[in-house]
Amino acid sequence: MASSTTERCLLWILFLLVCYSTFSPCASKRYEPNWDSLDTRPLPSWYDEAKLGIFIHWGVFSVPSYSSEWFWWNWKGQPLPAISFFMQENYPPDFTYADFAREFTAEFYNPEEWASIFEEAGAKYVVFVSKHHEGFCNWPCKTSFNWNSKAVGPNRDLVGELASAIKSKTSMKFGVYHTLFEWFNPLFLQDKANNFTTQSFVFNRSLPELYELVNNYEPEVVWSDASGGGSAEYWQAQEFIAWLYNDSPVKDTVVTNDRWGSGTDCHHGGFYTCDDRYNPGVLQKHKWENAMTIDHYSWGYRRNAKLTDYLTIEDLLETFVETVSCGGNLLMNIGPTKDGRLIPIFQERLKQLGDWMKVNGEAIYSTRPWTHQNDTVTQRVWYTSKKDRDQNNVYAIILDWPEGDTLTLGVPMTTVATTVSLMGYQGNFNWKKGNTGGIVIEIPPIPVNKIPCMWAWSFKLTGLSN
Repeated sequence: MASSTTERCLLWILFLLVCYSTFSPCASKRYEPNWDSLDTRPLPSWYDEAKLGIFIHWGVFSVPSYSSEWFWWNWKGQPLPAISFFMQENYPPDFTYADFAREFTAEFYNPEEWASIFEEAGAKYVVFVSKHHEGFCNWPCKTSFNWNSKAVGPNRDLVGELASAIKSKTSMKFGVYHTLFEWFNPLFLQDKANNFTTQSFVFNRSLPELYELVNNYEPEVVWSDASGGGSAEYWQAQEFIAWLYNDSPVKDTVVTNDRWGSGTDCHHGGFYTCDDRYNPGVLQKHKWENAMTIDHYSWGYRRNAKLTDYLTIEDLLETFVETVSCGGNLLMNIGPTKDGRLIPIFQERLKQLGDWMKVNGEAIYSTRPWTHQNDTVTQRVWYTSKKDRDQNNVYAIILDWPEGDTLTLGVPMTTVATTVSLMGYQGNFNWKKGNTGGIVIEIPPIPVNKIPCMWAWSFKLTGLSN
């Protein structure tokens, strides 16, 4: 009897193991180091649900804080007269770019404060520049012993501190941006001169850095940049991504972008960025991201920026809702100062966005593109949709408040079960069917103190036939 029971137990355990390995969502597929295999990996659901991320460009370029984060290249690579004049007027003749590093002090850098500000803005993930094209590493990188934030400048692990603050104090995801190339690294210049037939830079710098970042900080976004040239084969990108998806400590949750070498932009990777400030304005077949800046002209902080150089909250919200309506995420960039401050204009925009999201977040988070993105009557409106149990909710986000006492939308097809409400306002609105279809929403007089938000209003429509 005991033997029979033992055998049955063993058979049952074997059955469970087979079922687990066959059907469990945790039993992940092994991906091969080629695009045909890597591109079949499903995008982890958290990313599409998030909709909003914060991009942070911070480095030695934050010290001159003039022109842009491409300061060194515009000084020594392809010189711009304005940069050359700036250096002649303000620094001695023997001053080098490396001399800026000791002024990258970060004394006011408070990663927990940053994390709190970003979460209050409604962001669900943060992408921190671990290394830009200048080659300076914002962590104690083992392959960059004298050109990193622990060895010179802040004497701190900037990446590690922010990763810890975000993971321990917020519900946001932490990610890193990492450039694969460096403008003036001799190893990279040698490989480039050899038409990328040698890979000294790849195996001595870029790959070790990527493995180090992932193993040490476990980022759930790996945002690569390979615009300096070289194919994905040169960069060993497919081999690295296969490891990332198969064996890394974040293999089940990590997402990647599409900048892994020439020809990969908008073609390969977990989500597409295609180009800076990519905003196609129409629904895309593949998940994408609009990486953009609050400053019109720079990703890094600029001391000489004017107020008009920054996007208004109206500009930001228009870009945001258009992006989400067309299936994208918004990655909104800020540039801290050399001493680690987020200047007031950035903080104000983040707070304004957070205030708006507190009212309208239901129309953004976890939504999906609707059958229409724009309207046939009211052009400055963007649609999103979301399943709520057995009901499909449609959100019409209008950028201009109606001038009269009605709002006419041409594409929603009503039924007797249709209801209309305004996010942040109590009760339902009366409506009627339009003369040629669509819906005419009656806007009641709303006291000033009852207006739910100051910019971009979200109408929730339920019980539609489309």
